[in-house]
Amino acid sequence: MSIPSSARYIAVMAVLVAGTTDAAVDVPPLVQAICAVGPHGAGHAAAIAAMKQLGQANVAQIPAILAGMDGANPLAANWLRAAVETIAQRELDRGGRLPQAEFEAFLADTSHLPQARSLAYDLVLRVDPAAKSRLVPKLLQDPSMELRREGVAFALHEARTQLDGQASLAAIQAYRQALSAARDLDQINEAAKRLRDLGETVDVAAHFGFLMRWQLIGPFENADGSGYDVAYGPERDAEPAGEYPAKTGVVQWIEHVTQDQYGVVDLNAALGKHKGAIAYARTEFLADEARDAEFRLGCITGHKIWLNGELLTANHVYHAGSYIDQYVGRGRLQAGRNIILLKIAQNEQTESWAQDWKFQLRVCDQYGTAIRP
Repeated sequence: MSIPSSARYIAVMAVLVAGTTDAAVDVPPLVQAICAVGPHGAGHAAAIAAMKQLGQANVAQIPAILAGMDGANPLAANWLRAAVETIAQRELDRGGRLPQAEFEAFLADTSHLPQARSLAYDLVLRVDPAAKSRLVPKLLQDPSMELRREGVAFALHEARTQLDGQASLAAIQAYRQALSAARDLDQINEAAKRLRDLGETVDVAAHFGFLMRWQLIGPFENADGSGYDVAYGPERDAEPAGEYPAKTGVVQWIEHVTQDQYGVVDLNAALGKHKGAIAYARTEFLADEARDAEFRLGCITGHKIWLNGELLTANHVYHAGSYIDQYVGRGRLQAGRNIILLKIAQNEQTESWAQDWKFQLRVCDQYGTAIRP
């Protein structure tokens, strides 16, 4: 689950409701009390009392408790999950049955919290493991990334079956379908590799929504981190000037197109290897319509992201690792021309593992689906 939780935490919370007998309870006020729980002990006493009562609910009330997770904060959602798990297990332990049809209906309603729907899916499989083959194909385009992963895994399995049966055209179609739905790196890579092995062309960068074309300029001064908060010319000017004074003299914008399938721009290769330096990367993004978007950055050093002059995110950290979707800035694209500006800092560490100076950026919706210019 993407809600912060652990098996140990769930087990501890389940103690609150263990050993109770089931009966119809008034679920909404109990859920409301639990949803009021907060950090540093806020609302805990009332939530604990509510948990003890909620633990007396019968299995028919589980869907109502699941629905209560929709408006819950992560901590409260964990408490409600513990109540659901305990009520369900108590029923199974005494040989009873869970309301499978109601759980499937809850799963089918994509307006519910993804983590609550995932729990409903797990409960269905406890009752009827064979239901997986019936439900999973419907999850291929699910808004829940956890459930979608199940759907993509099934699609990849079906594609491999076609391939093993020497049905290459059917396998290509199946792998294309899996790739279109996939949002996790391992599944994308598997589908892309299989398609390439079958002689197909695959544009992984376009699938992710990585931006490949940039204007780059630098290096500007960043000795001892001094330049991270200095507004050099490229971040002051709405439209870029032809040249700027910088760390090593006058610098100019250069055009750069990365060929890396994950959109990685290596600033050492593009601008030269510099330490204690700042570089800027600028690109235009043409949007068909105004819409909310996520700007997901992978970067091993300090950085800032602006969209049309608005700062979306800033993280002053060096050489702490880098991976796809490491940092997320959220903004609103305007219809037509948008300007994305990045500031990428480099420090002066001399260790071999501290020499990278690079970034990757993709534009997507909240589910990781690429928004293409």
